[in-house]
Amino acid sequence: MCDKAMESNRAVIVGIIRSNHPMTRDVFLMTVTVPHGFESAMPGQFVMVRVRGREFPFLPRPFSIHSLYREGEASTMEILYQVVGDGTRLLSSLGSGDELTILGPLGKGFDTRYDRRTVALIAGGIGIAPLHFLAQYYNKKNVHGEEKPRLVCFMGARTADGLIGRERMEQLCDAVMVSTDDGREGYCGMVTDCFVDNSKTMDTADLILYCCGPYEMMKRVALMAGDYSVPCQVSMEARMACGIGACLGCSVKMKSDGRPVRYGRVCKDGPVFDSKMIDW
Repeated sequence: MCDKAMESNRAVIVGIIRSNHPMTRDVFLMTVTVPHGFESAMPGQFVMVRVRGREFPFLPRPFSIHSLYREGEASTMEILYQVVGDGTRLLSSLGSGDELTILGPLGKGFDTRYDRRTVALIAGGIGIAPLHFLAQYYNKKNVHGEEKPRLVCFMGARTADGLIGRERMEQLCDAVMVSTDDGREGYCGMVTDCFVDNSKTMDTADLILYCCGPYEMMKRVALMAGDYSVPCQVSMEARMACGIGACLGCSVKMKSDGRPVRYGRVCKDGPVFDSKMIDW
C-alpha cells in the first residue's frame, strides 16, 4: 500500500471494548469493536490508543493490530499487549463497554508482494502480535482463489507460558516450531537457533522472512537473512508520542553507506523495515 493511501485511511475513531482478558500474568488480549471501513488496515500497521474521557495518561500508547475482521456493519480488532507501565496497567483494568479513542491505522505494514513459496514468521514473545495478523492475511489468499504460500511459524519464549497464541498460529500455519529458553517445551534455546536448524530443509531461494520480537533477536535474524541472501522484513518497536512522524521520538538509525548519518521514524517510515536498511 502506498503512503498516500495509508494517509487517507488514517482517522480518529471511538472503539468499544468487547472483552479484555489475561492470556498470562501480564499479557492481555483486548477485543474492540471499531467502525466499518477500518478493516482496510494492513498487517504490520498499528494504532495509537487512549482511554476515552480520561486525562491520564496524557500520551496515547502504540499497539500492533493483532487481528482484524468484519462483523456486520462494524469490524472487530484485537490488540495483544503486555503490561509494562501505568498506561498498559490502566488498559488491563478496563472491561466490556469501556470506550477507547483510537488513531489509525498508522505506519507502513508488511510488504506481501514477494512471490515466494515459503513464508517464515519468526516471533519472540509478544512479537507474535503483528505476525498473527499477517498469517490471517496470507490465509485469505485461498478464499480469493490465489495460491497461498507455505507458512512456517517459529515462536520463541523464555518459558512455555510465554508462547502466546500458539493454538491460533497452528490453525493458520502449515507448521509451527516452538522454542523455550528452559527447554520444557519444544526446542531448547533461542528461536533463531531453532530456525537455523530447520532452515536446512527449506529452499532459501524461495523463502522470505518476517520477524518481530526483542531487538537482539531481530538483529540476529537480519544477519542470518544476509548470510542466506533471503529477503527479510522486521517490525520495529519504539516509544512514541504522536504516531504520525511529528515528534521524532521514535527514530532508529539507518544504514548510511558512507553518506551523512540518517534516521528513520518507526511510526512513519516503519514500523516495518527491510532488515538491510537498519544500522544494527
